[in-house]
Amino acid sequence: MHTPVTIIGAGLGGLTLARVLHIHGIPVTVYEAESSPSARAQGGLLDIHDYNGQLALKAAGLTEEFRAIVLEGRQALRVLDRDGTVLLDRADDGTGGRPEVQRGDLRQVLLDSLPAGTVRWGHKVSRTRALGDGRHEVTFADGGTVVTSLLVGADGAWSRVRPLLSTAVPEYIGKSVVETYLYDAATRHPAAAKAVGGGMLIALSPGREIFAHREKDDTLHAYVGLSEPQDWFAAIDFADAATATARIAQEFDGWAPELTTLITDSDVAPVLRPLYALPTGHRWDRVPGVTLLGDAAHLAAPNGEGANLAMLDGAELGTALAVHPDAIETALTEYEQAMFRRSAETITDEIPGADSADNPAQGLIDMFTEKGR
Repeated sequence: MHTPVTIIGAGLGGLTLARVLHIHGIPVTVYEAESSPSARAQGGLLDIHDYNGQLALKAAGLTEEFRAIVLEGRQALRVLDRDGTVLLDRADDGTGGRPEVQRGDLRQVLLDSLPAGTVRWGHKVSRTRALGDGRHEVTFADGGTVVTSLLVGADGAWSRVRPLLSTAVPEYIGKSVVETYLYDAATRHPAAAKAVGGGMLIALSPGREIFAHREKDDTLHAYVGLSEPQDWFAAIDFADAATATARIAQEFDGWAPELTTLITDSDVAPVLRPLYALPTGHRWDRVPGVTLLGDAAHLAAPNGEGANLAMLDGAELGTALAVHPDAIETALTEYEQAMFRRSAETITDEIPGADSADNPAQGLIDMFTEKGR
């Protein structure tokens, strides 16, 4: 295949696609809005699943590199009640199929696997438009343009490529999370460190939840979830870290102190992250010369699958293009039909009853027990 592929977005999905194309000798360029690989933090831990994310890395020829960055022991799981009662305490025995890695480390593995110059940094897309005959023009914020016969939108929730295919836009799901970090946890925050354990902590009550991971360098990274409308969060001044922290902690009054410490003792200002999703089963009619992958195609409520699906999308799209080098539309159709089915079948809420009046913690335990996860 000699048609160069233009990818918008250097996230995990876009980079996986670029890597698979590269090993098949297909020319590819990735345009990324960030100014450099280190322009911003890349998020926390990711569990990479043996039934999707790991398959993508195998297709990319990066299984050994992936294994080298796995954080041992992080598949341990603890479920606590709001009063600190331990409801489930499962150790990491090394047999789980979801090893944990730092997102930034995984992204760097993918970047290192590509020839220099594959990713063009500092290229923020301002608009895209169809030129006919499967060709599309991409305009960047600096006024530069590129014309391509094969455009892939791997540019996330607010994709600039998606409007070429669909009028759908992400909608707020009724929940936001507040991120916190506690550093040197074992010595500076021992109670919280003990509560989290060696891997992941989950504590739930209706409309309120705390997830936390033990990341590398003895860091606790917490996601404090609250089911409230956006206006509720807008009334909190997150520019005033102390005030915002106190207001969020107030919603967890009565919770065990080892849990609320994950809010009140954060070593960084709390970061608000509203959650959005595209309509369930989002799809589009085939448009020549353009497609989407990852969150640009099927943004969903957090369920542990997003990064894994994005990488599998990238791997399968790259493979389809390699299999059909002289029939690009056949490759895109084959890829999209499989991706549509996969994303529609993915569970959109892996925490049953988390926002209901029943016992969400018990529902979570039942789910883990039934699935053997």
